[in-house]
Amino acid sequence: MRILMTGAAGKVGTLLRPRLAREGRTLRLSDIQPIEPGPGEEWVTADLADPDAVAEAMKGVDAVLHLGGQSREHPWADILRANIEGTQVLMEAAYREGVEHLVLMGSHHAAGYHTRPADGADLPDYAFPRPDTFYGVSKVVMEALGSLYHDRFGMNVTVIRLGTCNEGPVDTRGLATWISADDLTRLVEAGLTADGYHVVWGVSDSPRRWWSLEEAKAIGYVSHDSSEPFAAALIAEQGEPDLNEPLHHRAGGIFTLNELGGKW
Repeated sequence: MRILMTGAAGKVGTLLRPRLAREGRTLRLSDIQPIEPGPGEEWVTADLADPDAVAEAMKGVDAVLHLGGQSREHPWADILRANIEGTQVLMEAAYREGVEHLVLMGSHHAAGYHTRPADGADLPDYAFPRPDTFYGVSKVVMEALGSLYHDRFGMNVTVIRLGTCNEGPVDTRGLATWISADDLTRLVEAGLTADGYHVVWGVSDSPRRWWSLEEAKAIGYVSHDSSEPFAAALIAEQGEPDLNEPLHHRAGGIFTLNELGGKW
């Protein structure tokens, strides 16, 4: 099996590469920043907005893990080219190559202005898009493109509304939004074999989590990790989180603040 991983040079790609290695599996790594492939890996340089380069990278591929594009807020022109045009180019190349399964790395910023439900329930799967940035808008478009290519062409697409993925949560907000690299690998593996179209929250099953995992569980995801072992040290350093503050009350946290500094 050959999996094309775009954006392989980035943080998430670096975390996932060794975890996705399997006997009989080849990871075809793609980015605009060259990296040295390891055992069971291939390298190809491709700008996502270059249809010819992406079509070449797609040849002989069985599945796609799409991590590429601008990973943070940028001017609209940059977001448009890398994240929106780039995702459409990728989807079209996958369709023309006959690729049947794609996992697209979306973001919680596609729904950043959603708040904690007043009844204490989880924020639902498929919560209506409420992007908090141009970056978030691009992830909404990613979800829409995945839906289109599934409905029109029958491709199997899973979009992960990714939380925060690091070796451990770096702040008290992360106690609710964190997904371990191992859990993200489990979620990606589930998405690579899931039939249909799915939007799932990318988060570990931690006690402080408030994003639903029902759809992720429905495609076979089982979280093994929790942020709670990090909680005592982070709370001692930063204090107990105020769940009424936008940082903890809104899905997008600080990115829902005007210029990242004051309330809109």
